[in-house]
Amino acid sequence: MSVPNSSATTSPDADKVVLSYLSKKGYRQTETMLRHEAKVQSLNELVATDFTSQDEASVPDYLLFYNEAEQGNPDAYGDSYLSLRRWIENSLDLYKGELKVVLYPIYIHAFLDLVSKGYREQAQEFFKSYKSDHEEFHTPDIQRLEAVTEPQHVEENPLVQIYRKNKYNLKMTNVTFELFISFLQDNKFMLLLRIVNQYLNIQDIETEEGVGITGHKTHQLKAFNQQPVQLGQLPPDPALKDEVERALKENDEKAKADGPETDSIASSLVEEYKKVKVDGAQDGPTREDIPLPPIKGFDIQAEIDSIVDLRKRLKLGPGALPSICMYTFHNTSGSLNCVSMTEDASLVAGGFSESYIKVWSLKGEKLKGFRSNFNPAHINDASDLNRLKERQGHEYKKLIGHSGPVFGLSFSHDNKYLVSSSEDSTVRLWSMDTYTNLVSYKGHNYPVWDVDFGPLWSCDHISPLRIFAGHLSDVDCVKFHPNSKYLVTGSSDKTSRLWDVQRGTCVRVFTGHLGTVYALAVSPDGRTMASAGDDKSIVLWDLGSGRKIKKMTGHQGTIHSLSFSSEGSVLVSGSSDWTVRVWDVKKAEESGNDTKAPQKKDRNEHNGNEDINADLMGTFPTKRTSVYNVQFTRRNLVLASGAFLPEKSQQ
Repeated sequence: MSVPNSSATTSPDADKVVLSYLSKKGYRQTETMLRHEAKVQSLNELVATDFTSQDEASVPDYLLFYNEAEQGNPDAYGDSYLSLRRWIENSLDLYKGELKVVLYPIYIHAFLDLVSKGYREQAQEFFKSYKSDHEEFHTPDIQRLEAVTEPQHVEENPLVQIYRKNKYNLKMTNVTFELFISFLQDNKFMLLLRIVNQYLNIQDIETEEGVGITGHKTHQLKAFNQQPVQLGQLPPDPALKDEVERALKENDEKAKADGPETDSIASSLVEEYKKVKVDGAQDGPTREDIPLPPIKGFDIQAEIDSIVDLRKRLKLGPGALPSICMYTFHNTSGSLNCVSMTEDASLVAGGFSESYIKVWSLKGEKLKGFRSNFNPAHINDASDLNRLKERQGHEYKKLIGHSGPVFGLSFSHDNKYLVSSSEDSTVRLWSMDTYTNLVSYKGHNYPVWDVDFGPLWSCDHISPLRIFAGHLSDVDCVKFHPNSKYLVTGSSDKTSRLWDVQRGTCVRVFTGHLGTVYALAVSPDGRTMASAGDDKSIVLWDLGSGRKIKKMTGHQGTIHSLSFSSEGSVLVSGSSDWTVRVWDVKKAEESGNDTKAPQKKDRNEHNGNEDINADLMGTFPTKRTSVYNVQFTRRNLVLASGAFLPEKSQQ
């Protein structure tokens, strides 16, 4: 982003060159600034440095109050900063993330300028007005700088000297930089231009690393991510636990009566339940922390089924990769947006751009809804419902109700409900008994990109219970934490966040991705999170500390879905590169750093010449299917699904 250096003296021809350059770059209203010969030299210095890292002369001090409206007016700092802040908030999402980072250094130096000029009251008012914008990433520095109130503090405070004597490094694409400078020029914000020129070092690069003052941490997330969290397992409901143990004991007794072989398998079901359903971890929430829905009969049977499945769970590792069952959707590559399957692999649903949802049975059964001519007043019990169902059934059910493309789907854990989200700004709840829409949840003003049923859920309220605000751009994926106390989100602002469901506040921020985060997964023990997306990499995070555990690479396309195995030692991912990949999570945790692991050849890789990450245990290529969804069953079978992309010659 540098331009040729200008000489100290200028001529009319030089003025024309400068004007021509600025005009091509989109900088307006510069002719007035060049009327005075003295101002020409200052402007040439400003253009020559072009706000890069070159240690050239700064704009002279008199340019600080060049604009007559800003002359001797301390409120000009707040007015110009507020205008810049509003402009960034209203900018396109494509540029907002990059533009947002300039606010913090400008905020700090505007405050220090006011203090150094003796405007104590205005400085404190400015500092307090916008303090909350930056506390999340810069808590330690904000707390220390709040004590700076006198001009002599500016000269003596060590932290202030770090900011004043070093340029703040920022990285920005060329287009974003041009938009930023044009905005300051068009609005004649010379105060901000001087700060940018004197204290900022904006470089033309598209990575987020190396931001800040050299030797001084920029994003001080470590302090923010030290907020206490309760990630342990939620203790089971005492009544539910007693009922499940009673039912398992009955199964044990029945198994003993059936013979010694059956007894050897079933007699340990109670002990297995006690292993997985502990009374609660020390750092876990209590049942008083989370308002839970009342226990239903299905909850007891679901617990029993889960224990039976865990007894039959396959043990996975480098020598024992999971089996993968791939479901391919044909003739849908241009319209299928999302796929979801039930945990027991009995139903699969697809959301389409044509605003409808299709549901299929994976058991080969016909799906039966209600006949269209029934009277709800005549329904008194389950037998009445069965009599009113269709006799023949259909291969699939089409759910119509949304008025825009469907982007997110999630089945409830009892398979009785499906929740969907759409471009029409609504979320809808569907019955899998009747295949009809039960509720339309309204509250969003823009498209809803994803939905997720919590482990402990309730659909009793149709109005929002919590609003989680903090991301700088669209939220593209959501997942509940296993203990239901937290929610994780991934966004187009390249970050992931952990939210406290009860308080509605953000307790962790995870930064490091270089693109939109489209996929999230939380390990069954609730300690580890995986995120992935546009940058084709998977990052493992320690939810307790907010620390990045490891980045794993190997995919050649956008990653759409992630899932942990039942014991949390293996991660599976699905991507638009037509592959499903299996990763060794434990190996990644043991390495405990952010460096790339040694490379090796993958025996399952369809491209034999491709080097991949050492944590990758296996690659399973499809023919030409972009993988939209992957999920582990409780028995560690992987279910994958996606849309087949025909070759052009076949279209």
